Parts: sequence; structure tokens; C-alpha cells
Amino acid sequence: MKGYAMTPEVSFEFFPPKNLEAAFRLHEAVQSLAPLAPRFVSVTYGAGGTTRALTREAAETLHKTAGLRVAAHLTCVDATRAETLDIVQSYAKAGIKDIVALRGDAPKGATRFEAHPEGFASSVELIAALKAAGDFNIRVGAYPEPHPEATYEGADIDHLKRKFDAGADEAITQFFFAPEPFLRFRDACAKAGIDGMITPGIMPIENWTGAKRFAASCGASIPAELDDAFAKAARDGREELLATAHATELCDILMLEGVERFHFYTLNRPTLTRDVCLALGIAPHASLRNVA
Repeated sequence: MKGYAMTPEVSFEFFPPKNLEAAFRLHEAVQSLAPLAPRFVSVTYGAGGTTRALTREAAETLHKTAGLRVAAHLTCVDATRAETLDIVQSYAKAGIKDIVALRGDAPKGATRFEAHPEGFASSVELIAALKAAGDFNIRVGAYPEPHPEATYEGADIDHLKRKFDAGADEAITQFFFAPEPFLRFRDACAKAGIDGMITPGIMPIENWTGAKRFAASCGASIPAELDDAFAKAARDGREELLATAHATELCDILMLEGVERFHFYTLNRPTLTRDVCLALGIAPHASLRNVA
């Protein structure tokens, strides 16, 4: 085990608003978390690329009005190579040079990802094109537990290595509920010769039923003891307290193992994420309190 003295660096994920009420909620979430001086904030793309225009608008707005370093999600779903690279260049013109490059999930109604006939067939192809297109900082996804589509043990590690070899600068993992999956994955990546930055994705649990549904869709295992704890907490009205304690302890254990950065999936609900960050010793910067 490694002791730690440094305060961790953090980043936050938001999703683009689809209506005026959601826009106000995003604004409030940004105002709440921006004072914690994140390394960057990311804006998701939506399942099947359904929020492509909204993602671009939200990313550019956060970059201009909040003064934050913004990483815009980009997927291979339902777009030609030319259309995808046009989006990339529009980000560059707006001053956004950070991209989260993903293959993307199947569009609504489809059972599996199918590449556009004139599009990128994989995230590896997209990463290579981004690397050739300009001076972009490219982040990618990683799965500490087997991706639902993984066909053999170690497939996720092999695929992540191909992403780094194609030009990725950093990987952000899918969320997990216990430290062991991430630590095993990190060790396996190092053994496979992956020396790129791998940042654990942390999802403070706003709603345990919803979290379990997310976990089932992405292959994250659910510890039985955590399921029992949330069942008891629900009876006592202590879900928020448990959620804060769980995420804080998870980060604390990872920090003892040398982790220095976390990426929080906020779901545009900042309270739990902020409370966890404060518990980890991340102090708000007064000069950043009204950035959005």
C-alpha cells in the first residue's frame, strides 16, 4: 500500500440539456463544481449519437462562458468520416482541442453497433484520424471489468492497447463499485505494456436502482454487501449518507494505491460529487465561484 499526501486532481462528466429546465440544471451543476478547479469537464454524446448537435452546443458554451477546459465526446455512430471530421474541426475553431473518442453504442432500436458504410468502423480508426487531423488531446474509454461484447479474457486490455498505440493520450474507465476490479485492471495493463494514463471513473450513487440498471448494461459487477447496505439505508432514509461514504472510501482506497486522478460521472447532479470531493480534501477556489 502507498500512503498519499497530495490532493487528487478531478474531472467531471456532464450530459447536454434537451430542454430549458435541463439547461438550468446543467448551469447549476457547473456553478457548483467549477470552483473545485477540475482538470477538464466532458460532455457526453448520448446513446446512438442522439445528442450530437446538443453536445456541440453545450461543449462550446461551457468553453466560452465558464472558462473550463472541455472535452467533447465523439462517436462513430451514424455518421460518415467526413461528417465526423467536420465536427472535429468545428470544435477546433471554437478552441476545443480535447476529444473523448468512443465507438459508441448501438442506435435506439438496434441490437448491436453497425458502422456507417462511409464511417469509422471502430474507436481505433477514429483515434488515428483525430491524431492525423490536428493537435488534439484524445481521451478514450476503458473497461476494468469485461465489456458485454468482449469475446475472450483480456480482450478489453488488448483493445485499450490498440487505442493507445493509435494515439490516445488518456483512458477513462467505466465506473465500478469496488476497488479490486480497477486495481487488477491497472496491473494487467501495465503487464501488457500499456504505460498511458488510466483514470478511474467514479459514479456517486444517486439512485441505487438506477445504478444497478446502468451496471447491468455495461458489465460492472454489483457487490452483494453493497446491495444489502443500500437496502438497509433505504429503510432508514440514509441513502445519501451511504452514497457519499461509499464513493469517498472507494477513492480513498485507490489513493492509497497510488491513484492521483478521478473522473466523476455527475449525471448533472452535483451535490454528491461535490461532497465526495470536499471529503477528499479538494478545497473550492473562491475566484472560480461564479464562472458559469
